[in-house]
Amino acid sequence: MKSQTRTVAADVMVSLHQPEEATLKKYVIGFTGSLVLTFGAYLLTQYGALSKPVMIIVLAILALSQFVLQLIYFLHVGKEFSPRLKLLVTIFMVLIVFILVAGSIWIMDNLKGRMMSQSNMVKYMNSQNGL
Repeated sequence: MKSQTRTVAADVMVSLHQPEEATLKKYVIGFTGSLVLTFGAYLLTQYGALSKPVMIIVLAILALSQFVLQLIYFLHVGKEFSPRLKLLVTIFMVLIVFILVAGSIWIMDNLKGRMMSQSNMVKYMNSQNGL
């Protein structure tokens, strides 16, 4: 009787350490979901059907949904038994997303500052024999 419980417990531990199986179906579901969320965010910003504060909230929800979808379907963070690895993957992904978002905002703000002063742009173009 004791040997049977020992083998059952060992089988449970082995099954907990095996990663979730990646199949083509899961990749297609993840890819399709990512496309739908991305296209939804594009349409929302392109047509501007909502007010600015509501649009920002909806875009944040779409971004978080895509974050979770990619964690589950592409990074396979699911039923496997490795909490430290999950934590490291999540921290790394949040860091990368933060760098991308902060860098994009910084670049766009810098370009806005350079392009908004039309007199400076005209002076520069005249000095370069443009116009």
